Amino acid sequence: MNNSGDRLKALLQECDLTPSDFAAQRDVSPQHINNWFKRGVPVARLEEIADLFCVHRRWLKSGEGPKHPDPILRPRPVTPTPPQPASLLLTSNGVQVQCPLQHWQHGEFMVVEECRVSVPQQALEALGIFPRDVLCLAMPADNMAPVIPRDSILAIDRSCTQVVEGETYALLHGDQLRIHCLSLGHKDVLSLHSHDRLHHPSERYSPSQRQAQDLRILGWVFWYTHLRPQHPRHSEGS
Repeated sequence: MNNSGDRLKALLQECDLTPSDFAAQRDVSPQHINNWFKRGVPVARLEEIADLFCVHRRWLKSGEGPKHPDPILRPRPVTPTPPQPASLLLTSNGVQVQCPLQHWQHGEFMVVEECRVSVPQQALEALGIFPRDVLCLAMPADNMAPVIPRDSILAIDRSCTQVVEGETYALLHGDQLRIHCLSLGHKDVLSLHSHDRLHHPSERYSPSQRQAQDLRILGWVFWYTHLRPQHPRHSEGS
């Protein structure tokens, strides 16, 4: 691949995106994308495209260096190993915190009557989460499937709104509730990533766009669970 346009074309093929679909997502004409293929991605767009496909800007521009960021190489603070929350959530003994299940409707959260989610108090203490900050709700869309299917029950820490790359958050986008993995890029551009990137491409919002569209981070998703809707034997012979 001789230039960044060739690498962009390869990235689109990897994601099964057509140039016309990609042009529509980026709000440019298909001719712009064809020009990028021939002449290379414009310098002003390199950071945006690199963030979108989770590749290094240097690799996209010149083909040099690693293609993808390596999370193993990121420096991590040395801290004592805390108790494992996953095992604590499975603990049957101890005090259970009863969190009401809520539903986002008509621009506000409504408590679902008679529905409570039990979370071990020991697990919340291990994560440093106060029960008053816990919000439980149902996964509103399919964009995080199959990891988090629609209607999975989520627990949100509303006190945690600072973006940590790769973590999953609940957001309010106008009147819409959304669940995405987040990352912050150049000039504080917020990127929203879905697990199903084929049908839900990443989105990017500048600080001014977030303000204009009322896009706010509601909190960090620290727990989720779901029940399979159908047993495999029910589909045998069908």
